[in-house]
Amino acid sequence: MYQKPMKTDDLNPDKIKVIVGWDKMVVGASVFIPCVDTDKAKTQVNKVAGIKGWTFEIRVRVENDMFGVRIWRTV
Repeated sequence: MYQKPMKTDDLNPDKIKVIVGWDKMVVGASVFIPCVDTDKAKTQVNKVAGIKGWTFEIRVRVENDMFGVRIWRTV
C-alpha cells in the first residue's frame, strides 16, 4: 500500500499518520488525536506550534472510550 510522504505538520505518535486540518485551526478551536504514545504526540504538536508560531494547550484525555490528547489553540 502506498502512503504519501509525511509533511512537516503531519503527526504520527503511534506510527500511524494523523492529518490535522491546521489551516482551519483558529484560536479557541480544538482537535482530539487518538493515540497511546501521548508523550510523543505532545512533542509533535509542540514542534508544529513552533513552526507555525502558535501556542497550544494539550491535555491527555479519554473521549468516546479512546485514549489520546486534545489540543486547543490558544492566543
